[in-house]
Amino acid sequence: MNILVIGGGGREHTIAWKLLQSPKVKKVYCAPGNGGTAQIAQNVPISVNDFAALAQFVKDEGIDLTVVGPEDPLLGGIVDFFEERNLPIFGPNGRAAMIEGSKSFAKKLMMRYSIPTSAYESFLDYESAVAYVREQGAPIVVKADGLAAGKGVVVAETLEEAEEALRQIMEESIFGEAGARVVVEECMRGEELSLLSFVDGATVKPMITSQDHKRIFNDDRGPNTGGMGTYAPVPQMSDELVNQIVETIVKPMAEGMAKDGIPFKGILYTGLMITEQGPKVVEFNARFGDPETQVILPLLETDLVDIVVATIKGELDAVDVKWKQGSAVCVVMAAPGYPGDYPKGQPIQGLDRAGADVTVFHAGTKATEEGIVTSGGRVLGVTATGTDLAKAREAAYETVQAISFEGAQYRTDIAAKAMRHQQSK
Repeated sequence: MNILVIGGGGREHTIAWKLLQSPKVKKVYCAPGNGGTAQIAQNVPISVNDFAALAQFVKDEGIDLTVVGPEDPLLGGIVDFFEERNLPIFGPNGRAAMIEGSKSFAKKLMMRYSIPTSAYESFLDYESAVAYVREQGAPIVVKADGLAAGKGVVVAETLEEAEEALRQIMEESIFGEAGARVVVEECMRGEELSLLSFVDGATVKPMITSQDHKRIFNDDRGPNTGGMGTYAPVPQMSDELVNQIVETIVKPMAEGMAKDGIPFKGILYTGLMITEQGPKVVEFNARFGDPETQVILPLLETDLVDIVVATIKGELDAVDVKWKQGSAVCVVMAAPGYPGDYPKGQPIQGLDRAGADVTVFHAGTKATEEGIVTSGGRVLGVTATGTDLAKAREAAYETVQAISFEGAQYRTDIAAKAMRHQQSK
């Protein structure tokens, strides 16, 4: 079969790479793709939000299946657009994708279904938000309600930081319309965890656990990013804990949405904080995480095509989702200045020096006549697999050190905390 992957980041490179491992797949197209997808698939110069052009391409090229990577087209209703034209597509429809598109919408669902999460209030005007923050005190979390590319969250340790975040989001509109409404939450303490699940409206099939590193600098310092690295599975999270999360959070959300007439079909990403009171939801997303995808899919044993097709048909209960033994670590190499302004067009050297168990997934790259150059904030996701976390981590960092572009920055402590946990056992 021929498959179209919509998107142009590291997540989409990973999805295309995994789909091509299936004996059922003849060819993969990526719209718009990047310098990495160009090496394994055929890039198509169509925007992720140009639904009419994408649908026409699918018809013209005889595409059998479309897989959506990023959140923007999902929220824009690409699944609805394709389904109206009887074109098979993987992902939630526009109404279900609102679980990511509006934090206040997601919070209301969590309250309705009694899903554990932090206390919160949402605001449309700056003065009311500031008054609430002063009443609650710090530390406190300020979030833009809409999509902000993973950067719309400020964990304010002081009232001054919280008020400055509100001012930038609501008064200066640094995130545009995404910040027209803000959600202010209590600050939860604990260890973060990502649990992604395949969901077909009724059936939930959880993936292996992963842990993202959001802050730009070592030791979780500096501003939030889209993710600077990740690893899977998370050794300090027990099977009992995962089962608890599935039974008290993921399944109730899927069942509640189906009951309310907004069944979720696709990837339900649950971002969690493991607090002293137990697991609580930080956020829900409506698609594969980035860079979680880069460590999850290399460890997936079951054919991804079988899972995707079964999810679309509502037959996920018939698929046995299996995982490989071992671990995976992804280290993100980012452009200088990221998550702020950054240069583009920097030549990348050493891409041919990846180790045997290492795959370099491209995020912000572009293929030129002179070679691969940088074109985004997060440039590469260097991903290694190994029999254990230590071997995967060592292999990933060996390749990171072999690759270079001007001003490249990366964290050196990806999975370090998990390693210390393992060594102390």
